[in-house]
Amino acid sequence: MVDMLRPCSFWPAFVPVHDPSRKAYIGIQNMGTLFTRRFEADRIGSQVPVKLMHLEGLYELFVSKFAFSNMDLSMHLFQVNLKMKMTYRTLPYSEDDDVQESEGGFTESGESPKSNHQSRTQWDDNCPWSEWYSAEDPLRGFELLTVWSEKAIESSLEMAELENVSPLEAEKWLISPCLSEILSDGCGGKRIGFASQLLLLIDALHMSLDAKFVEDFISVENPGPENLKSTAVIPPPTVLDRVLKDLFHEVGALQLDFAEGDHENSRTIKGAPLESLFGQFCLHSLWFGDCNIRAIAAFWIEFVREVRWCWEESQPLPRMQASGVVDLSTCLINQKLHMLSICIDKKRQLNQECPKAGENNFFLSAHVKGDSQIQSDISSEDGDTEASFFECDSLSTPDCPNDPESDISSFVHSDAVKLGDPIPKHSACIRRGSAGIVGSMMLLKSYQNMHAPFTQDPPLMTEDMHEERLHAVEALGESFRFSAQLEKDILSSDMSAFKAANPDAVFEDFIRWHSPRDWENDDNMEKVESNTNAVVESTNDWPPRGKLSERMSEHGNSWRKIWNEAPPLPASEQKPLLDPNQEGEKVLHYLETLRPYELLGQMVSTAFKAAADTLNRTSFGGLKQLTTRIGQLYLTMAATLRCLQKNSLSVGTEDIEDLKRLCAIFGHVESLITLAASLHQKFLQAPRLSESIFNDYYNFYLPKMGTVSIGGDEKKDFDKKQEVRRQEREVVASMFTPPTVNQSWRKVLSMGNLLNGHEPTLREIIFSKRDHLSENYYASHAPRGYQQELETYRMYICGTSNDLSVALAVASCD
Repeated sequence: MVDMLRPCSFWPAFVPVHDPSRKAYIGIQNMGTLFTRRFEADRIGSQVPVKLMHLEGLYELFVSKFAFSNMDLSMHLFQVNLKMKMTYRTLPYSEDDDVQESEGGFTESGESPKSNHQSRTQWDDNCPWSEWYSAEDPLRGFELLTVWSEKAIESSLEMAELENVSPLEAEKWLISPCLSEILSDGCGGKRIGFASQLLLLIDALHMSLDAKFVEDFISVENPGPENLKSTAVIPPPTVLDRVLKDLFHEVGALQLDFAEGDHENSRTIKGAPLESLFGQFCLHSLWFGDCNIRAIAAFWIEFVREVRWCWEESQPLPRMQASGVVDLSTCLINQKLHMLSICIDKKRQLNQECPKAGENNFFLSAHVKGDSQIQSDISSEDGDTEASFFECDSLSTPDCPNDPESDISSFVHSDAVKLGDPIPKHSACIRRGSAGIVGSMMLLKSYQNMHAPFTQDPPLMTEDMHEERLHAVEALGESFRFSAQLEKDILSSDMSAFKAANPDAVFEDFIRWHSPRDWENDDNMEKVESNTNAVVESTNDWPPRGKLSERMSEHGNSWRKIWNEAPPLPASEQKPLLDPNQEGEKVLHYLETLRPYELLGQMVSTAFKAAADTLNRTSFGGLKQLTTRIGQLYLTMAATLRCLQKNSLSVGTEDIEDLKRLCAIFGHVESLITLAASLHQKFLQAPRLSESIFNDYYNFYLPKMGTVSIGGDEKKDFDKKQEVRRQEREVVASMFTPPTVNQSWRKVLSMGNLLNGHEPTLREIIFSKRDHLSENYYASHAPRGYQQELETYRMYICGTSNDLSVALAVASCD
């Protein structure tokens, strides 16, 4: 008796019927003490009747469930409620139009794709990485869900009209991307890009640690490990020639802005600039062959031969500046190549000089030593005369108060007296190497204007040269600072040039020009400072009155000693501070004898930096989350690659593993950049959608990047949908390009509600009828006193023109 009083279950029960392939079921559900709901479900897997492909036929199918059989359904009105959703999908890539022909970046011969130009148009042709590899479009298409508002339908004619309504009239649009499997897999090894090639380069670095010479990897006598010999392939000479031709192609000076487009954190990585010669060499190496150590060794040897040919033939070194200061923040190989480029330029000038012009005219500075060049040229230490004897101040000429180089081009180098200055009878010397007078400054011992001399450029030094000179100073036990020792030769050269330009000058005159802070005026002398802090002296108060500072007037001052020893020679007749022939040969010797691990270490750092700089130039609409992630990537690379910047490379197993983990991080960011670029291209006119879809995917992808620990199934597909606003619908609709004849030849019969010729890939319809139970099919009478309406009939229809499923639910009082 107790069991009979227990409440019965309200869960429906289903039983399969007919053939299992039809997925047909019948079922029943107890709704309480009065009502019961019965279910019927069936499926047509093929050859759907034409009538059931259209909304009119589906309406009549539903009405037939409660109307009398002898009625003409098309002539009677039956009010039913309709809810409808339609799904559209952009056309997938066909086999003929697949863009992945060159996926992987390699050709059959193993050359760089940059030197193997392709005529086929790719989706990423305008992306910065396209010159190195062609990436698969991470977006295989889009799925659009259109949701229609509930309508009351009374006839088949209304359904026929509804079938011709454009999807643009739907109440709501929801869009979701169809992602490529490679993007969904993250960095599972299928994706080919910078990250996959950097991983191969790290393997090459690991193999180079025990080798002494680069030539060992391609030598017949010393072929290396057997597994390396069998798997590592060197591309044929024709491929190598094409890559070298592309690498050493002359680049215009306007294209040598190395800092253009670089991230602010890029300089934290000690590598070569992206557009530099070594930067391009490293990127080519990633795709040369399969980036194995033997291919890299062969490539490097030929690269150095090309560099030597440029040196011996005095040809400009491509992709390298021939002027400026060596940037010590770059890798040593880039510093050496910059030094060599400058030496080649100096060598070319020397070969073009007339013998009568002197052997060193090309070493002259292009400007007079002014405020920006003199100020803080040489540092000092308080309380130590020897340690501070190179300290100087600055003095700008009144001729160029703001920019000492602005008007210097108007001066003409001459060995004669300048600007009509009178030559005193007691002067037996001729002025040489003058670049013009220094404002109104006068010499102390003669009534003449002071002249600024042409000076030599300071000697260029690479990082290892600075270290070598520092070690030499430490070995000699010098008491003065290393920075002062480096400037001693420059100071002597400047003194000689000043003497030649001012034959009657004394040591005090040089101090007034070179280091005015060490010249103290008398109290009764008026001191006027220009906007550039230059001292301007009045010619009415001659001779100038003042004295040397305490440190310059001490007995045995080293500056005075150098002054006394410096001969009066213009810069054009001095021994050059930089010997281009000697320094050029030193650079080539360094390149030709570079140890394999030193080469690969600098290649890894430069390749990471160049690859990141390339991706950073991608146009993706300024997505904040991606921009932040790129900045974090640079900082992570700088920290991880620091182990490769040691003088004695001692990379261990842990360092190699850290570098491989860095590749995985790089691959994640590379995937996100590729997705962002694809979204940006497709939603140029709807940037909000691009940003919203990317942010949704970024939050979904974050756990795969190892930054968030979550539970659950990590293989879950991304299915987040974004609502499309009214003003964005035309942009989304334009993505559904009309199908071609080959793509639509089978679609002779259409379901209607076409979107630019695309019929729905899935149509979901719910018919429902609310009524009193007295009219239901299963029971003729409703309970007495029951006045509320009930959903008596409900039909769910789902499918396409080739597959249709129908489910019917009927409520009754039994």
